[in-house]
Amino acid sequence: MDELLVEHRDGWTKLVLSRPSVKNALNTALLGRLADVLTALATQDNCRAVMICGTGADFAAGADISEIEIKTSAEGRLDPRKDYWARIRAFPKPLVAAVDGFCLGGGFELALMADILVLGETARLGLPETNLGLIPGAGGAQRLLARIGRARASRMVMLGEIIDAATAEEWGIASFKTQGSAIPETETLCAKLARRAPLALMGAKKALIEGEEKYLAFESEREIFESLLDSADKREGIAAFRAKRKPEFKGQ
Repeated sequence: MDELLVEHRDGWTKLVLSRPSVKNALNTALLGRLADVLTALATQDNCRAVMICGTGADFAAGADISEIEIKTSAEGRLDPRKDYWARIRAFPKPLVAAVDGFCLGGGFELALMADILVLGETARLGLPETNLGLIPGAGGAQRLLARIGRARASRMVMLGEIIDAATAEEWGIASFKTQGSAIPETETLCAKLARRAPLALMGAKKALIEGEEKYLAFESEREIFESLLDSADKREGIAAFRAKRKPEFKGQ
């Protein structure tokens, strides 16, 4: 079964993350497929905006733990996911995320790459990687810092705090918060974007991204993530997660 469903609409495209058995966790194959589809849509004139959502009750509950569990620092430096994330970020057209349910870790990092973020009332957002002895690996901490400031970003990154839709709206993470599911409102927004001047929208996106991200420490964040892949704390964090117990970190 295709883990990314592609639905072409009138002037825009809907992409649905479809791994419902694992709450749409972003494994390498799914992330690569998403990057490939966005790269193709970037040159298609009949697609002026893209919506990303998850199937079932959740957006994406993080990366695939089974992949991270066995990944070493050396493998992290050669990880194809870095290229996939870069290509997703390079998508030049409006990208709109419709978030219901869990949007954690890599799922939240994907949502933070969206130009417009729409939250349904069940949305739960977080970067809980420190619970596993890691930090975000795709620039999520940097983008969150730019959006909500250090005090609140520290709560979410260092304490692994998961916040609800109302808090995310109050903190300036959400562009819109809806009653019920985020999907209907997001579909309406994408249809509206598809009727607007495409060159102006692409220019606006480029200017906004450069203004927000020019001085963020993406390389440092990634290097730290890679260095932690060999740590005993990472192994303990993932073992504790699987056993549904509290980890005992030793700083090793």
